Amino acid sequence: MWGMSQHDFPLDLVEAQTAWYRAYWQLAESGPTASTTTDRRRLQQLSKQIAAHPYWCGPSGTPAARMELKEFARREVGR
Repeated sequence: MWGMSQHDFPLDLVEAQTAWYRAYWQLAESGPTASTTTDRRRLQQLSKQIAAHPYWCGPSGTPAARMELKEFARREVGR
């Protein structure tokens, strides 16, 4: 578990969110002639994995926690 100010996020959830940001930025930085199908599919897969994670069903799964996870993951990937 990763320590946060109020939340302890499961490692797999943090890894999925950081992978989401990496995939998003890779897609955003791809050139206009690049084939983006694989990157878009990866982004969709990660989005589903994050949204359906069991962590969100517990008492800590608040909208504020979702934002905190995103902010934490963004810092982890250095953007």
